[in-house]
Amino acid sequence: MGKLTGKVAVVTGASKGIGAGIAKALGAEGASVVVNYASSKEGADRVVAAIEAEGGKAVAVQGDVARAADVKRLFEETKKAFGKLDVLVNNAGVFDFAPLDEVTEAEYRRQFDVNVLGTLLSTQEAARAFGPEGGSVINVGSVVGLNPPPNAVVYSATKGAVDTITIGLSRELGPRKIRVNAVNPGGTETEGVHRLGVIGSPMEQEMVAATPLGRLGQPEDVAKVAVFLASDESTWLTGERISVSGGWR
Repeated sequence: MGKLTGKVAVVTGASKGIGAGIAKALGAEGASVVVNYASSKEGADRVVAAIEAEGGKAVAVQGDVARAADVKRLFEETKKAFGKLDVLVNNAGVFDFAPLDEVTEAEYRRQFDVNVLGTLLSTQEAARAFGPEGGSVINVGSVVGLNPPPNAVVYSATKGAVDTITIGLSRELGPRKIRVNAVNPGGTETEGVHRLGVIGSPMEQEMVAATPLGRLGQPEDVAKVAVFLASDESTWLTGERISVSGGWR
């Protein structure tokens, strides 16, 4: 019997990277998992298949977390599939790195709409869906929210906002037995990091040098902490921001 047997979890942006790692880990511990994706149905279906191959239950649901109608439908589909909700993981996020001179209005809005508005809209619907026993909201932030590097001002600002949301909503939703915590990864090897050419670049060397444990993280490293926050082992934790970064501050 797993730590999450009987629980139902929604993981946003779970078709790849950290979200996929968290979805698989929650499924392995017995949760029924809703694998949300914006555009990569193929990736989401692979995550669902991996969970089911280990004996778990999962469904893939498309939806853009920056659109209120999509978010509402995501939680309606969750209720149809599994009847309830216990855990929300706000993982969906986008990023790009650029110096100040290259920041555009469109890129600012893209990152804030998904990373910040998406977190708020998803938590809003989850809070309505949780039962009288409450639930657990896990926000995926980043160490750059408190320690922003050069050429990442917009992304860092979105993750600083996620930290603030975590603390504020933990206080607002606590009386309803809804816990809100954040896992804040450091440098983590994902498909997005590969896409931007970070692996093998000076940026990767800088991230590893800033990490006392001497390597990039893997999605599985973050997923272990998410499982803890989703489980009854963390029922006295709320408003916490846990760095999952190999010591990078």
